[in-house]
Amino acid sequence: MRSKSDKKKSLVPRLRFPEFREAGAWEKKRLGTQGGFLTPLSGKSAKDFDAGDAKFIPYMNVFSNTFTDIQDLRSVIITDDESQNAVAKGDVFFTVSSETPEEAGMSSVLLGDVDRCYLNSFCALFRFDDHLSPNLIFLGYLLRSRSVRCHLSRGAQGATRYNISKLVFKELPLVFPLAKEQQKIAHCLSSLDEVIGLQAKKVQALKQHKKGLMQQLFPAEGETTPRLRFPEFREAGAWEVRRLGEIGKISKGKGISKSDIKPNGALPCIRYGELYTHYGEVIRDVVSFTDANPGNLVLSEENDVIIPASGETKEDIATASCVSVKGVALGGDLNIFYSPMNGMFLAYYIRGNLKFEISKVAQGNSVVHLYTTQLEKLKLAVPPYPKEQQKIAHCLSSLDEVIGLESDKLDALKNLKKGLMQQLFPQEVA
Repeated sequence: MRSKSDKKKSLVPRLRFPEFREAGAWEKKRLGTQGGFLTPLSGKSAKDFDAGDAKFIPYMNVFSNTFTDIQDLRSVIITDDESQNAVAKGDVFFTVSSETPEEAGMSSVLLGDVDRCYLNSFCALFRFDDHLSPNLIFLGYLLRSRSVRCHLSRGAQGATRYNISKLVFKELPLVFPLAKEQQKIAHCLSSLDEVIGLQAKKVQALKQHKKGLMQQLFPAEGETTPRLRFPEFREAGAWEVRRLGEIGKISKGKGISKSDIKPNGALPCIRYGELYTHYGEVIRDVVSFTDANPGNLVLSEENDVIIPASGETKEDIATASCVSVKGVALGGDLNIFYSPMNGMFLAYYIRGNLKFEISKVAQGNSVVHLYTTQLEKLKLAVPPYPKEQQKIAHCLSSLDEVIGLESDKLDALKNLKKGLMQQLFPQEVA
């Protein structure tokens, strides 16, 4: 059994600003002693939503945002004779149900007033009593800290879906330092979030730039000349329209089952689902490995283009990646295209201006298929000079490298915030 001094130590964060290092332990309070729960929207049917002049906060707004996004609201009909609880500045929203215990009880704090706005019926609405509310920005980060998330995850009950009772929320232990320390922590983390937000916008802007560039560098549907061309190729003439089957050979990989995947396997491999979850247009590093006999598999050569043979949606299947390394085992639900064409060029082309064409010929509903015979008939315009293919591929892959570097910076900032959160809040609060 822990002594009182041990319990006091657990209420002190590992990292503290210099001026608060002698300020003593934080004060622990149960959420239920600080206010009460109000009923969210009730008595509504489907016809009441996405109409009317009142607003409501959707479930995913609460789930995804530490602080409620007041731009992400939907309409709802609220009549004058209804008794509904409008939300107010300082309210805390919790999701009460989720697919996993780790995602249950996600919180969001409302930082401002919104007129005639209500909370969706799948979330819980908590309101602090007068004069008991802490610094709202500090509160938002506290409710997403490790100790709070652990308490709520442990309290989630269920099988296919996990629910949290009001009692679990009321027993939630919260720890508070003095107001000035709350403000300092809030300022530190919100400043870091601003930097993260700016970096995220930078990454998104680069991705949008790439999308626009791809639309310009490849001919639009029904055209044979791209709108944007490098100076040395502006007088090179129109691109030649050919079928994919005329340019190279298409075949299929061989089956690699889930049980064949081994973390320490000797042979790198790619299965169909990974093509649209892990990889971009160029595959340089492979994430899966197998111990299967290479003699029973189809292995890639450098410059091969991989296109799914099946997928869940037509968007998933309308993708392609160029393997820049040889000797990768390719799964049975993958089409492999061998040709003298620049593989990177073709992968960018398929993911860009040919995406719609591929989705049109794909077949199926619950499972979508793309057969080699369909791919062979796919028409595309090919630059007359291989150097133009190479130039376009180099341009887009260089941009991808920049996007990758900026994305890595974004991930590093997010990890920095995660580490700070673990240090700035006490970790063991029972």
